[in-house]
Amino acid sequence: MTTSATGEQAGLELGRPAPDFTLQDQFGQEVSLSDYRGTKAVALLFYPWAFSGVCTGELTEVRDRLAEFLTFDTEVVAISCDPLPAVRAFADADGLNFPLLSDFWPHGEVTRAYGVFDEARGCPRRSSYVLDREGLVRWAVHNSVPQGRDLDQHLRELRAAL
Repeated sequence: MTTSATGEQAGLELGRPAPDFTLQDQFGQEVSLSDYRGTKAVALLFYPWAFSGVCTGELTEVRDRLAEFLTFDTEVVAISCDPLPAVRAFADADGLNFPLLSDFWPHGEVTRAYGVFDEARGCPRRSSYVLDREGLVRWAVHNSVPQGRDLDQHLRELRAAL
């Protein structure tokens, strides 16, 4: 377990394998975490809701800095529990051209496997993981819903996982 920004225990244990998953992206294509194993370090960004203020701000900043996040050695993947049509509309509205995955059905199954599902709200907590090329959890942070991520820190941790 890792500690959240509020001091709560949350998520996966550092140094352990991240649970594999297969989810659909905004284009309806299946994306599996195991597709990256052995080749890329991955930043997983769990976000509560498409079209919300903080989530939109964070993901458009990732879009604006995409060349830093997506390299031959690194990948960024965002996951919400929004249904696929909402994820597609969100991606189209803001030009989000990196994988946005829908964990809608079974509702929150992957999010629960990562220990970041907010049962009361029915959505992921604002949580991030950095996985190394072998799929081991190297870093995690869990922010409160209104607290945006420090993307500079995410990039430092992603590069450190190489």
